[in-house]
Amino acid sequence: MLPVSKQNIMINKDILKKAFRHLCTAKAMTELYEENFKVVSKYVHATSRGHEVIQTAVGMQLLPQDYVFPYYRDDSILLSIGMEPKDLMLQLFAKKDDPFSGGRTYYSHPSLRDDDKPKVPHQSSATGMQAIPATGVAMGMWYKETEGIQDTEKPVVVCSLGDACVTEGEVAEAFQMAVLKKLPILYIVQDNGWDISANEKETRAQNAAEYARGFNGLEAISIDGTNFEESYSTVKNAIETIREERRPMLIHAKVPLLNHHTSGVRMEFYRDDLEEAKTRDPFPKMKKYLAENGFSEDELEAIEALARVKVKEDYLEAEKAEDPSPEDLFTHDFAPTTVTEEKGERSPEGGEKVVMVDCALHAIEEIMHNDKTSLLYGQDVGGRLGGVFREAATLAQKFGDNRVFNTPIQEAFIIGSTVGMSAVGLKPIVEVQFADYIWPGLNQLFTEVSRSCYLSNGKWPVSMVLRVPIGAYGSGGPYHSSSVESVVTNIRGLKIAYPSNGADLKGLLKAAYHDPNPVVIFEHKGLYWSKVPGTKGATSIEPAADYVLPFGKAWVLQEIWKQEEKETIAIVTYGMGVHWAMNASEELGMQDQIEVIDLRTLAPLDEETVMKSVKKCGKCLVVTEEPSNNTFARALSGKIQEECFKYLDAPVMTIGSENMPAIPLNSTLEETMIPSTAKVKNKIEELLAY
Repeated sequence: MLPVSKQNIMINKDILKKAFRHLCTAKAMTELYEENFKVVSKYVHATSRGHEVIQTAVGMQLLPQDYVFPYYRDDSILLSIGMEPKDLMLQLFAKKDDPFSGGRTYYSHPSLRDDDKPKVPHQSSATGMQAIPATGVAMGMWYKETEGIQDTEKPVVVCSLGDACVTEGEVAEAFQMAVLKKLPILYIVQDNGWDISANEKETRAQNAAEYARGFNGLEAISIDGTNFEESYSTVKNAIETIREERRPMLIHAKVPLLNHHTSGVRMEFYRDDLEEAKTRDPFPKMKKYLAENGFSEDELEAIEALARVKVKEDYLEAEKAEDPSPEDLFTHDFAPTTVTEEKGERSPEGGEKVVMVDCALHAIEEIMHNDKTSLLYGQDVGGRLGGVFREAATLAQKFGDNRVFNTPIQEAFIIGSTVGMSAVGLKPIVEVQFADYIWPGLNQLFTEVSRSCYLSNGKWPVSMVLRVPIGAYGSGGPYHSSSVESVVTNIRGLKIAYPSNGADLKGLLKAAYHDPNPVVIFEHKGLYWSKVPGTKGATSIEPAADYVLPFGKAWVLQEIWKQEEKETIAIVTYGMGVHWAMNASEELGMQDQIEVIDLRTLAPLDEETVMKSVKKCGKCLVVTEEPSNNTFARALSGKIQEECFKYLDAPVMTIGSENMPAIPLNSTLEETMIPSTAKVKNKIEELLAY
């Protein structure tokens, strides 16, 4: 592997002219925004002023099969890949026809899926988090190439980063995977020496290139990002190398920031280097360079004048454009799914009961057998172990180490990379080893995964399945026993399943795989093998390979009829709670008085079935394993109380774990902490007596 040279190449006059036009356009936009500051600052924006040269050098060299992840200052990249000033200004004014988000997100927060331009998947406000989805795209390219399913010329990924965000842990996770898998990605770090008011001396011990060299295999080059010849040549050499050698690189470009951090944080508030920064302005340097390469002063002034006219015209059109209507709020939260009905054989004739973990394992095996775009990765799921719960046993042996592979301990990367994998047409199934370990990945789950479809106005839904073993079982202690569904259900844009038995788990996994949206499946560890007393109901005759179970369809597991002479209760629950409820009902001998609703999925929630049952029964108990205060279960109880108040004979009650900070290791303390059949029985009797 030879290092990439910074040696300059000959750049023809057409390229120079086009580049200068982009610079003039970006500069004219910045100046126009400042002239109309009170108007354009209704919504926050930032501009590329000072960064135009390196951005233009990047954008001009990308091809339609490539992917680019600009950050919020990268309007020059967007111009140089073919966007018009009006396109950006429609987003500046948050207009209905904003081509990126339909008025939903900030200026220069693009998402683009045009055939004739590089692809721009949705990303958040791009302060480091974008490194993981971008690297996920590159990993998807690596996978498709190794499996022989890449159908275009060799694409590359460009991930643009500001210098301050390189200190983030998620950037390190991305760099680590890029070198581990030798991924075709170019990281462009634009270093203006500032975070917001904190400068480089305060916040980092080395620049981005020095930092990157600590990742063995990540070649890093430092350049003057205000010098077009050096920038264009270095980027060209890097992209050509990555396209051919399929390995990651980083270009660290030193630039000045010549405009405000954002329109809301003005440079004069805190900057003490403004005069020095102006001496590094790339614009006069570019004019001088062009003058030395055959451009007359009149020719350059004409290009500037035309850019100003174009920008002004586009500004006036964008300002007058239509705003979104209130109805536009309610579109593209999810992409439509084809799985809307239960189909296939749930209980094939002659089938034998199997444990829940085998239903899951066989579902994944069937999926992967039928579709080479599906793959599974996470911690310890590879061939040596096959998952700490053996939930991936034999899959690596059957499908190979490229399709089923271990990752480092990187929950953020495991979750966030699915954005990029999905963007290149793959169907990633990933695992977080325990629910307790999901916390480092929540930033990606919330900021990148769940919002992609909505904030891209439907262009980039994320098709992924996240499996999460959950719940208390066998003295797992405070780091292997937690219930986290209330946190995850508060992330809109996700579908969430929490099945109580193997047949449901298999059907929901199949539905999740066919769903174009992100799905989280909570799988209770205590139900995997039905070793917990009273959980034999989690075993199932294994459904056929064609069985699918749609989300949002609760199951009336134990149905009763409306009775006037007896007190009746609707128990609403999910996961392990289903078994506590069924066992309590049986031990009380009240199967004819207790209706049990297994929610199956927490989002979407089958409110219709729940409310119908509660109205019929007159009393309701919600059972959860989570500590009950401030939870999904409490919120559901409140919703039931609100909608069924006039039908109720008692307050809606909730039972869950004790409201303590963690589940202790000691088995006596664990038993005291979490619900049980006996505790649910007592709560039923309390509610009946009300």
